[in-house]
Amino acid sequence: MFQLPEGPLLPEQPQLRARGRRTRDPHAVEPGWAPELQKARVYEQILLDVILGELPPGARLDEQALARRYDAGLAGVRDALGRLALEGLVERRPRAGTTVAPLDLVDVRQAFEARRLIEPHCAALAARHATPADVAELQSALEGAAAAARDGDARALVEMDQRFHAAIARATRNPTLARIVLPLQHKAARFWIYSMVEDTLEERIAEIGRHLVVVDCIARHDEEAAEAAMLNILGAFSDNVKRSTSGAPRSGRALS
Repeated sequence: MFQLPEGPLLPEQPQLRARGRRTRDPHAVEPGWAPELQKARVYEQILLDVILGELPPGARLDEQALARRYDAGLAGVRDALGRLALEGLVERRPRAGTTVAPLDLVDVRQAFEARRLIEPHCAALAARHATPADVAELQSALEGAAAAARDGDARALVEMDQRFHAAIARATRNPTLARIVLPLQHKAARFWIYSMVEDTLEERIAEIGRHLVVVDCIARHDEEAAEAAMLNILGAFSDNVKRSTSGAPRSGRALS
């Protein structure tokens, strides 16, 4: 979600000059409309709507309709669907089109078991390598989380959770780990959004606090504490997955 191709997005254009002053190149593209940035934006929007269930499991995804929905070009939509297919969040079949992948709790449980092996190590690496800018990004990711929890703003909570995990992945300075862990987190987030309706406000606030503990450990460069704090976050969610797949009552936690 956060990785963009290196190098220039567009070939450099010659600067036009008049009376010694630099003027705007009429063929230049505004930074916010660079093609790769637009592709990333469309991917993030479709990803979020899949996680939230606004694009529900089994829904057929028409490229033209998605382009209109997200005010995007077909190239950006196709690129996003290709990325989501690689993550297992959508399914693409010849002649059958593209659909949102079913919410398979066994698949989620397996993905979560992988997260428990990887993410605590990511937190420890982040504590080792994090710069002040990394710490600021982590802190910023959770700004307003308590207010969003009180308001029951699921979209805001999911966006914050995605930024939090992406920021930790970046801070590891290990792109291979980041490429592995983020798709696993996306799968887990789909389960969370369907299960969070039973969470109480107190549970959501407490879970936000656990995320803030991870940020504090990384800021202090305490690798062991960061690893343990991440395990604390993941442990309760793992119990929810196991109980949901067995039909037993779940414990209830907010962020994943």
